[in-house]
Amino acid sequence: MRVARDGVRWHLVERAPGFYDWSSLLPMARSAREAGVQVIWDLCHYGFPDKLNIWSPQFPERFARFARAAAEVMRAESDEVPYYCPINEMSYWAWAGGDMRLFNPMARGRGAELKRQLVRAAIAAIDAVRSVDPRARFIVAEPAIHVAPSGWSDEAVADAEEYRLSQFEAHDMLTGRREPELGGSPDKLDIVGVNFYPDNQWTLGGGTIPLGHHDYRPFRHILRETAERYGRPVIVSEAGAESTARAIWLHYVADEVAAARDAGAAVEGVCLYPILDYPGWDNGRLCEVGLFGPANDDGDRTTYQPLADELRRHLPRFNSGALPDGVVALKRGGR
Repeated sequence: MRVARDGVRWHLVERAPGFYDWSSLLPMARSAREAGVQVIWDLCHYGFPDKLNIWSPQFPERFARFARAAAEVMRAESDEVPYYCPINEMSYWAWAGGDMRLFNPMARGRGAELKRQLVRAAIAAIDAVRSVDPRARFIVAEPAIHVAPSGWSDEAVADAEEYRLSQFEAHDMLTGRREPELGGSPDKLDIVGVNFYPDNQWTLGGGTIPLGHHDYRPFRHILRETAERYGRPVIVSEAGAESTARAIWLHYVADEVAAARDAGAAVEGVCLYPILDYPGWDNGRLCEVGLFGPANDDGDRTTYQPLADELRRHLPRFNSGALPDGVVALKRGGR
């Protein structure tokens, strides 16, 4: 595997407005270059500098300046075509931070407003990066979901379908299909990333739909719909599960990607998330989700062998060379 996703970590880099400390990024970038690994760099993965008001007009402006500075650093470090994800999971962030108070900005009833603000920032960042390096490629990673109705009345079916289609809002805003006043245009959407987990399908107002249930929508159909909707290359930008489900989930996702490709969908690869086990977001428990476990005192890590074996079986199906042609990537754990 020669591709990985990782974060530039805006909140660590911009220590004060307009002052950038790249000491957390450069060792990773240089190690990746030495190892021959292409990194898809997340410019913002939920984190942003302290004292910056995410609701203010300054937020997209500050993010664009940071994105431009990051692009300048990366161009100086390498001659290869760079890949960026401007903002990871704008839809999930809007829900978790704008409606559910799960993380910053800890709001309720402002999810739609937050999504628009994040799209503005992503658009500004794409323009800023391209001003430095027109070769840059962009992946927009959003959750892929399915929502089944809680009943079969016309209203229940319509409500579930409206929620299901919300998964495309951020992409549609970027392309200018939706709310063009935000500044979107077709060139803002390059590679479509979809993040897919075992709990990404549910009944509206109810629980998770388990794999194999009659309401469960095959992932291949979600992939085909996404590819046909945008006419862009698609990658599964995150896919993973916990504990003994790790290998099973990779097996299912890889088979569904292969089926979507056989049906003509331009699905270019899969990113296994995460590569490492990590502490839980809301508690200290160890989440056994990675290919590798925690490091011991010598820095060595155990390998979760069933996932390693499953990964080895699928590599020949996808690894044809470099992004975006058939890549299997790894993404680090944690936030």
